Amino acid sequence: MVSMIIILALIALTVLFVIFIYNKLVRLRNMVEEGWSGIDVQLKRRANLLPNLIETVKGYMVHERELLTKVTELRTKSLKEQNVGEKGRLEGQLSGTLANVLAVAEGYPDLKANQNFLALQTELTDIEDQIQMARRYYNGTVRNLNIQVETFPGNMVAGKFNFTRAEFFEIEDPAEKSVPEVEF
Repeated sequence: MVSMIIILALIALTVLFVIFIYNKLVRLRNMVEEGWSGIDVQLKRRANLLPNLIETVKGYMVHERELLTKVTELRTKSLKEQNVGEKGRLEGQLSGTLANVLAVAEGYPDLKANQNFLALQTELTDIEDQIQMARRYYNGTVRNLNIQVETFPGNMVAGKFNFTRAEFFEIEDPAEKSVPEVEF
């Protein structure tokens, strides 16, 4: 009788432990989805701002049409892309191209003084900061989920219930990863 109670208690503890780990995995997966949603919202904000920026700049930058066309193409591709890795690669290229647009704008004094351009530039900078924060949150939640999916005993429960590793949102462009040189 005592041995039966011990066996039942061990089975009950095992079931409760599996339920606990399963619920933790579900919570972590939902946090990853929330993190991706945050990135997606910020990327859409930026994508919605870009046509206004491009139209404002077009009148001034007659010679840089190719650069503006590239921004538009990258924006369109990024909006359509669903794969995290590919979207990260496209967004890295888009960020680099936008930096080029803003750098080229320095050569146009009238554009630099244009109130619309200044407002759009400020808003774009704010959105870029929001994107960086959303990326950090997303990657933190991915890290937590991946740790739980790969470590014991979570990996046993994760494998049984088809939980898989999530993909980090990474910058693919080596130029963006490099540390800028500062000269005095």
